[in-house]
Amino acid sequence: MQKVLTYLVICATLTAAGCSTPKKQPDYKTSALDKLPFVYKMTVQQGNIITDEMVDRLEPGMTKSQVRFLLGTPMLTDLFHSNRWDYTYTVRRGHNEMKLTRLTLFFRDDSLVQVQGDLRPDPNRAAQREPADLLVSVPDWEDKRGLLAKTASKLGLDPAE
Repeated sequence: MQKVLTYLVICATLTAAGCSTPKKQPDYKTSALDKLPFVYKMTVQQGNIITDEMVDRLEPGMTKSQVRFLLGTPMLTDLFHSNRWDYTYTVRRGHNEMKLTRLTLFFRDDSLVQVQGDLRPDPNRAAQREPADLLVSVPDWEDKRGLLAKTASKLGLDPAE
């Protein structure tokens, strides 16, 4: 009986000690070479790139398809909350800290009702922005036919006519 009691006390002590030790979560697995300044670290971007211009174009009452056309497909869609879309964007440039940008959109009856997150629509900023003119240049047509095709068209033997 005394052995059983001793084993129970040891097990309870080990269990309590195991629960009380803080567990360090590994942030990122890095090596000692990553901290050296001459080691190149590539810029890593993940998620939806969302700019202020895109967010300024959001308006209450927009449908889900209009928002999807404007911002793209959201990174996170919850099966239990289908009326909430989460857009996240992370960027890590070289040895700098990771920068996280979040945008959460809420819908009711397939229309946008609320915007939360780091980026918010600003009508003043949108009004100050100059509208961008769309200029499309179309190159002139160049005759790239061969010598025989050009000669045949001059003689009226062109099969394309």
